[in-house]
Amino acid sequence: MKLIVKYFILFIVLLNILEAQKVTWMSVGSLHSWYSSQGSEIEEGRIKRQQDGLQWPAIYSWQDNEAAKGFWVGFKDYDYGAGTIAPLVAHVGPRVNGIRELFPTTFKMVSKYPATEVFVDGNLSEGKSVEIDEVDPTLKADRMIVNTINTVTGIQVTRKILQFSQQYHDNYIIYDVTLKNTGNTDADAEIEVPNKTLSGVYAFWQFRYAVCADTRFVIGQNPTGWGINTMNDTRGDGANPASTFFPGNKNNDVRAQFSWHGKFPPFTLYDNIGGPIWTPYYDKTDTIGRLGAAQFIGNATIFAQKSPTENLDDINQPSTMSYEGSDDAQMSNNDYQNPVKNSADYVVMTRGRVSPRHADKIGATGDPSGGQFSVSSSGGQSNSTGFGPYTLKFGDSVRIIMVEAASGLSREACVEIGRAYRNAGGSNSLLIPYNGVSKTKNDWVYTGFDSLFQTFRRAIANYKSGYSIPLPPTQPKNFEVNSGANKIYLKWLMFSDNDPTIKGFNIYRAIGRYDSTYRLLTSLPPSARNFIDSTAAMNVAHYYFISSYGDAADNNNTLLNPAGVLGSSRYWTQTYDPVYRRQGASLTLNKDQIRIVPNPYNISAASGSLRYSGEDDKITFQNIPGLCTIRIFSELGELIQTINHIDGTGTQDWKQETSSKQIIVSGVYIAVIETPEGDRTLKKFVVIR
Repeated sequence: MKLIVKYFILFIVLLNILEAQKVTWMSVGSLHSWYSSQGSEIEEGRIKRQQDGLQWPAIYSWQDNEAAKGFWVGFKDYDYGAGTIAPLVAHVGPRVNGIRELFPTTFKMVSKYPATEVFVDGNLSEGKSVEIDEVDPTLKADRMIVNTINTVTGIQVTRKILQFSQQYHDNYIIYDVTLKNTGNTDADAEIEVPNKTLSGVYAFWQFRYAVCADTRFVIGQNPTGWGINTMNDTRGDGANPASTFFPGNKNNDVRAQFSWHGKFPPFTLYDNIGGPIWTPYYDKTDTIGRLGAAQFIGNATIFAQKSPTENLDDINQPSTMSYEGSDDAQMSNNDYQNPVKNSADYVVMTRGRVSPRHADKIGATGDPSGGQFSVSSSGGQSNSTGFGPYTLKFGDSVRIIMVEAASGLSREACVEIGRAYRNAGGSNSLLIPYNGVSKTKNDWVYTGFDSLFQTFRRAIANYKSGYSIPLPPTQPKNFEVNSGANKIYLKWLMFSDNDPTIKGFNIYRAIGRYDSTYRLLTSLPPSARNFIDSTAAMNVAHYYFISSYGDAADNNNTLLNPAGVLGSSRYWTQTYDPVYRRQGASLTLNKDQIRIVPNPYNISAASGSLRYSGEDDKITFQNIPGLCTIRIFSELGELIQTINHIDGTGTQDWKQETSSKQIIVSGVYIAVIETPEGDRTLKKFVVIR
């Protein structure tokens, strides 16, 4: 009986842990990030990977800039018993999971529209799967996560996470947080601590940024992946130093903390600012010197309520704007039941506005791992933001609104500037022209500072407008792309066939990979519901998205964003799976016309010329009948794969996989191609791996 009870309790605990680990994505803009029902996105909280989240620009692979976040909420003078009075703090992150300290009661995704269904060759094609719990056409944002959490402190936390897909507002995410003294200290509805006033209340966030996953194993072989070289800076802290990392000390009217890829002194091959990729790691074809870590990442305060009775923005908040060693003792093993640890944590939460700022302390050529007490951390430094002290009577609440954003050089700029820098042998004084302006490589990277603050200002303006930014036309309800003989077929459905805001559609196409360069393929009138692409390259992977565009007159409020035509976000209709323009099928088995391409296949051959770009393992059987069976044998006669070709085209792809999903080895292979009528032919091909 005791054993049954033991396993039952273990089962309940595991259920609670699973419940605490619910996650979802904000992914309708160019910034993608994951969110946990537990209230913060801790280190390796979703998957066992150091950099995970804050992906920008998210259409490209390995754009993660987030290593960990933490959220703590607490108050002073809690009675632990036995005469011990100390702060009580509830923690989730940057490393602890908060399971015994925070209790999520609500975690739902609300969307203005149902998700667009995107199909490629009849199969659902999606980048990040997001389950929508509620559709609300009146929602100002495109997506909103509602997350309510009780804490052991009796302070209930409700965070509303908002994302917009409009092209000038799609690289930030807004956090609208309410702290309320409910007296509920666990997951049930019972009020454990009624009628108690809490004093010295602080809400505290930690942001451990690591720019960017793309260069983790390029610059220094790993440590940059946890942010050892992350440079942090602050604005709006009331400090006006005579000399700052960015001269002029501008943007001090915005309360913000931000980070970028700083110097990593052990790396000496070339200057690593911006993360030039000279020796590629993830993409072996990326050899031109592209800047792989030019992002600026940060957070800013939009509104901080002065007190429960004063619904005014308190410009003295956040009261804590500091930086902490990411591997310091307070960043792990936190425990709400330990008054000694909580006292130390409360010191961090109430640190104040630290001066000098991290970037000013380190300087342009120093080691960013150095901390505020002149102690370097092997984990680098994290930004810390704290709001308080508040006094909350039972039932009182305060509201805090922040924005988290990413910006910087465009992908195209990273390519052109990085290429010029590499071609010059890594000259740090070279003036590199781009768009009619010439700057050094580092000065180009540092323009991300202005871009990030432009993003912050747009988010603040959006909030002040009541989230009434100009909107693009509605995106398609359904988008289908299908391979075909000599053509690729596209068709779509709309939520409304008579939407007057839609003035037309733009279709964009990329070749080889979904995370490559897209070019405008065609513009169509608002009545169009299909398109046939007869210009696609034969047997090569293609990717598409369609954007509804509107009238420039509908976007003329330049206080909120630049004027001009707005288009619906690519992320509604982006295809993530390849589609092909196939050859027309032969009516009969024409043995002399059948080709195997490439033959020989050589894995060392150049991708895009002697191998298919973006599909490096692909072999195609061309000029085959529309219905046939392809059996592939080793030279010894062992059957390794059977392919049933039934799509009616004259081409069949094969990724060199056996029937047990293993990649084949070097050797001579024999393909037996047979029609339903019994006609057959044998073709040999060579694989060199």
